[in-house]
Amino acid sequence: MVTGMVLIRFAAGKEKEALKGIGAVEGVKEVKGVFGRWDAVATVEADDLDALAALVVGKIRAIPGVATTDTLITARL
Repeated sequence: MVTGMVLIRFAAGKEKEALKGIGAVEGVKEVKGVFGRWDAVATVEADDLDALAALVVGKIRAIPGVATTDTLITARL
């Protein structure tokens, strides 16, 4: 299992719709709006790196209003 944090920036005026869409994506465990450089942070989970990439690129980035993402893969330190 691979987990990650997806930092998300929205197009202006599309925040609420995009947050709702992201929250409905299978594999998104939690999504929160935040203030600062990014507009939201989503916790995601997938079986492997390929599935995580498909989740972020094929599903989250495809949501209307999502402008950019930056994915941080979690690690045990």
